[in-house]
Amino acid sequence: MSLPRKLLAEFIGTALLLAAVVGSGIMGVTLSGGNEGLALLANAAATAGALYVLIVLLGPISGAHFNPVVTAAMRLRGELTARDALAYMAVQLSAAVAGVLLAHAMFDLPLLQPGTRVRSGTPQWLSEAVATFGLLLTIVLGMRHRPNAVPALVASYIFAAYWFTASTSFANPAVTVARALTQTFAGIRPADVAGFVAAQCAGALLALGAVRVLAAPAPAPAAPTA
Repeated sequence: MSLPRKLLAEFIGTALLLAAVVGSGIMGVTLSGGNEGLALLANAAATAGALYVLIVLLGPISGAHFNPVVTAAMRLRGELTARDALAYMAVQLSAAVAGVLLAHAMFDLPLLQPGTRVRSGTPQWLSEAVATFGLLLTIVLGMRHRPNAVPALVASYIFAAYWFTASTSFANPAVTVARALTQTFAGIRPADVAGFVAAQCAGALLALGAVRVLAAPAPAPAAPTA
């Protein structure tokens, strides 16, 4: 598959993912009558559903990373060249921003609105490390043991992580940067982005270390002695 085709798939997938994240947050708040739990449920379900569809459709073209830490992990595992990995990350970041602007446009909101939602502190950072650790573990071990189930595995994990992490599981640097451009339910203050991204990178590195142990080949049986 040619690199331009892969990059187009990454752009479309990442942009639509962010449109789903932000747009469903807006719709959830609008229709939930102030019930944040119901709004989060709608947000999580829409995100998981969109992820499943996008991975199934675009995975055969680009691998459906939609996430710089996933791309970096694939680079570290030798599955991407440095040039391709950098191109993927640049496209993911620009597409994530485009997806947020698209969501704003669909709901007739100001296109540019720096985030105001406070998401900072040790519990939030720990949550992002855990969310990203689990996401990378799901992807890499899923590809090893159940490759056909990866879309459902990733969608299921993200749906769950929305609820069991204090940060509602961004687990994606491009998503984090883009969500700093919205004041809606899905937003984050620009000042809080660096802490989230650092925690996500730490979680990804821990996941790769865990995978090396969990997926290590079994030692060969000892040769019989006379």
